[in-house]
Amino acid sequence: MFPSCYSKSVDSGGKRSSIAKLLLGVFVVYMLHSAWLLYGFLNTKPCDRSRGEHCITPYLSARPRLQLSVFTCLVPDDSQLNLAVRIDPFDPHSTFNRQVNISLPEETRANGSLYAVVYIHKSGVSPLEDRREVHYAAQLTTYITSSHTEGHRDLKKRTTRSQDPVSHWRPNLSITMMTEDFTFNKAGLSSDVRRYIRVSQEGREMIYLPLLLVNEFNFRVKDLMEISSSTMQLPLTVSYEGISLRGFRFWVHLQDVVYSLRQFGFTEESIDEIKETLVGSNLYLLMLTALITALQLICDFLALKNDISSWRKKKSMVGMSRKSVLWRSLSILLIFLHLLEETSLLVLLPVGLGTCVEVWKLFKVFKIQLQWKKSKSLIHVNKLDEEERKTLEYDTQASRYLSYLVYPLCISGAIFSLTYLRQKNYYSWLINSLVTGVYAFGFLSMAPQLFINYKLKSVGHLQGTVLMYRGGNTLISDLCYCASYLSSSGSFSSSHQLSCFRDELSFLLYLYQRRRYGPKARRRESTTHSKKLKTQ
Repeated sequence: MFPSCYSKSVDSGGKRSSIAKLLLGVFVVYMLHSAWLLYGFLNTKPCDRSRGEHCITPYLSARPRLQLSVFTCLVPDDSQLNLAVRIDPFDPHSTFNRQVNISLPEETRANGSLYAVVYIHKSGVSPLEDRREVHYAAQLTTYITSSHTEGHRDLKKRTTRSQDPVSHWRPNLSITMMTEDFTFNKAGLSSDVRRYIRVSQEGREMIYLPLLLVNEFNFRVKDLMEISSSTMQLPLTVSYEGISLRGFRFWVHLQDVVYSLRQFGFTEESIDEIKETLVGSNLYLLMLTALITALQLICDFLALKNDISSWRKKKSMVGMSRKSVLWRSLSILLIFLHLLEETSLLVLLPVGLGTCVEVWKLFKVFKIQLQWKKSKSLIHVNKLDEEERKTLEYDTQASRYLSYLVYPLCISGAIFSLTYLRQKNYYSWLINSLVTGVYAFGFLSMAPQLFINYKLKSVGHLQGTVLMYRGGNTLISDLCYCASYLSSSGSFSSSHQLSCFRDELSFLLYLYQRRRYGPKARRRESTTHSKKLKTQ
């Protein structure tokens, strides 16, 4: 009827809808691409000579007599090799586990490094003289600060030590080799196999040498042993296992993931937790985890986009709980400070972005404006109108009732932590106590807002889309943690997982208020009221 009055809102709604559809389309294309790559990963087609394809046959199909030799050296390919383990004859389809003592050279004991070079070669022939040998070099030492491996030892002893990286010994060397009788197509070699394959030409026939790999997933920080100047020998467990082509490609991809995590700044402790998760799960569970993670990322992004958009347009703070916004801002700030001590930059960036958004919302809800005049910044606080003062009164009343429950529990928990638990310092104790309170009672941050909704009999002042995105995301997370709890040993690994199902009660109460106080409910009430007036 009056198109000019609605053109702006329709355009803005169309833009939001188009952005959401674009993100959904990108997400679907990404998932289809990942599914196609995974299908190619699980179903590698063998070479077919009948079609005229150039095939590469395995060297192991001729069943040659082989020998496995493990040498130690200071620098691979540029120092003397010292024999540590020799398996002759070596059966590629067998498994073994052997423990030996390795003598450490003087350079390694002086905070140096040491490498292991694994050779697969002809029996009775030196690996340096065999042109069909394959070898793989792996580190036996790694540099890390002593505090990472001391665990719960005495704090005074740990703080007096130098925090410079010290050479530590890796006590496990896990060797794997692809033993499947598989014929590759020369034109269809995948990139992960191409990095490890070595082809030998015998006339017109091409054969590939064994695909050798040292599995880094058996390396754990807790197993490291510090090397001192008086350490002469250290134990080394050498294990071997033959794997299929699918397993070989799987381990190659996982080791690439670990390398990428290190480049992004993940700590070795965080990587160890990821290793245990990946190794202890089957492939289908990992696929489901990747899908759920992608869904959560898209929900977080859409929630953040809609939240910023709605708060930018918000002029009146009627019905908005100041205490809920303040609690959420302080909570995410404390979580950011807590993660700052032990988490990588990849995790800190989204949390830091969320912290900035929550602080900005804090300025909006308290109506604080920064004004610049003549190179001076002035803080201006706008006054509240009558309806906003009524909202503030309800907010204060709800927060007072809530403080009777939260404050005693938080204070008693902090005192218990200081008395009976070991702490690094008082700052760490303060941050950990506050973060524990946030994780334990974070779901109560919505209580003042729910109380205001009840008093005003309305939820129109809230952004329903943002809450639906966040509620769905939290529900998915809690269901995943619950499934992990039921399928594992029965203990969660972090405080965040201990807060399973912490937000569902508040979310369900909001859904109930949305149904009761929403537009349809108000429409029914107005219809009933008009019918009563007509009967009168």
